[in-house]
Amino acid sequence: MQNPRLTVIGTGYLGATHAVCMAALGFEVLGVEIDERKVARLASGEVPFFEPGLPELLVKALESGRLRFTTSYEEAAEFGDVHFICVGTPQKEGSDAADMTYVDAAFSTLARHLRRKTLVVGKSTVPVGTAARLSALVKELAPAGDEVELAWNPEFLREGFAVDDTMHPDRLVFGVQSEWAEQQLRAAFAPVIGSGSPVKVTDLQTAELVKVAANSFLATKISYINAMAEVCEATGADVHDLAEALAYDDRIGGKFLKPGLGFGGGCLPKDIRAFTHRAHELGVGQAVAFLREVDLINRRRRARTVDLVRELAGGDLNGVRVAALGASFKPNSDDIRDAPALDVATTLQKAGAVVHVFDPAAMDNARRTYPQLSYGDSAFDVARDADVVVLLTEWAEFREIDPATMGAIVRQKRIVDGRHALDPVSWRAAGWEYRALGRP
Repeated sequence: MQNPRLTVIGTGYLGATHAVCMAALGFEVLGVEIDERKVARLASGEVPFFEPGLPELLVKALESGRLRFTTSYEEAAEFGDVHFICVGTPQKEGSDAADMTYVDAAFSTLARHLRRKTLVVGKSTVPVGTAARLSALVKELAPAGDEVELAWNPEFLREGFAVDDTMHPDRLVFGVQSEWAEQQLRAAFAPVIGSGSPVKVTDLQTAELVKVAANSFLATKISYINAMAEVCEATGADVHDLAEALAYDDRIGGKFLKPGLGFGGGCLPKDIRAFTHRAHELGVGQAVAFLREVDLINRRRRARTVDLVRELAGGDLNGVRVAALGASFKPNSDDIRDAPALDVATTLQKAGAVVHVFDPAAMDNARRTYPQLSYGDSAFDVARDADVVVLLTEWAEFREIDPATMGAIVRQKRIVDGRHALDPVSWRAAGWEYRALGRP
C-alpha cells in the first residue's frame, strides 16, 4: 500500500511532535494551525516549546520537503488521506470536566471540507463517548457523508521523551469501526509497527478509556507512596527506604513509586478530574471515587513542602530568603501547567518569604505566568545568601550540585529536597540541615 498523506490538526505539544516525527518516518505531512504566528515559527524551523531532539528533527523534516504547515482546513482536506486531530482538552473553567471546545471545533471545521473517502483520527484525551458523538457529527457535516470514517488513536507521550515515544511507542491503540479504518491506520504507522511496537485493535470507547485509565493508575501509584510518606512522617519511618523495599516485589515494581512533591503538568491532574466527572455522568462515579483522594493526597504534598521550609526557617517565613530550584512540572520540559514547583514558590511568597526561582528551561514561561516572583540566572545565583534552598524539580544539573560549593554562598545551610533527588549523606556531611518529605 502506498503511504497515505497525513495531516495533523493542531500544532501544540502533541501535534507538532506528531507531525515532525511522522515526516521523519517518511510520510508527507501537512500541519494545520489557526495561529499564524505559530505556523510561521514552525515553518522557519523553530519549535515553540522545549523538547529534547525535536528542533533538529523539525529542521530535517522541513529540508526534506515532506513537512509543511498551513492555516487552511480546506487545503488540509484536499491534501490528506488520514487526518490526525491533536488539539487540547484543558480542564473546563469552574468544573472538573474536560473542555471540548477545541476538539469539537477542529472536527467540525475539517468535516465541512471533506469531499472524498477519508479517515479522521482523534488523538486527544477525551471523555468516553466523545468519539461516537463526533463520528455522527462528522458524517452529518461532511459533503462526503458516510464516506468519512472516524477512529481513535490515543497518545502516550512523556514530556522530555516525546520523540522516542512517537517513533518507538510501547504500544499503539487503534479504536476503529471497520477493517478499512484499521488498514489505514496500519499504513499510517507502518514504520512504527515494523520496528516492533505492538498494536491493540479495539472499539472507539475502549480506545478513549486507555489513556485516562493509564494516567489514573500512574497518579494512584504516585499518590499511594506519598500517602505512605504521610504515615512515615507520623511514625519516624523512612519512606525512601520503604519505597525501595516495596520495589523488589515484582507485582508492585519501582516505576512511579517515587515519594516527593507529587505530579503536575497538563495531563495527569486534569485527566483524573475529567475521568471522575465523566464517571459520575455515566452513573458509575463510585467506581472511581478513590481518584478524588488520589488528587487530594497529591495536593497535600505541596502544602507539606511549604511546612518543611517553614520548619527549617524556625517557624516563620516572613523575610526568609528562599532559593527555589525548579519551575517546570518535570525535568526536560518547559511546561509549567499545574507545576508543583511554582505552586510551592508562590505559596512561600504569599507567606512572607522572599523567593528566587531558577529553572534550566522554563524561565520564560514562569516569568510570563508568575511575574510576582523573582528569578535568577543559575542555581548558584538564586542560592546566594539564601536562608533555605528548596529543590522542586529534579533536573540533572540540580542533582549534580556540589554541597560544599553551594554551602559557601548561602546564608544558612538548610535544604528541603522536594523530589528525593539528592544524597542526604553527602549534604549532611557538608554541614547542611537536610529535610525531605517522609524522611526523618
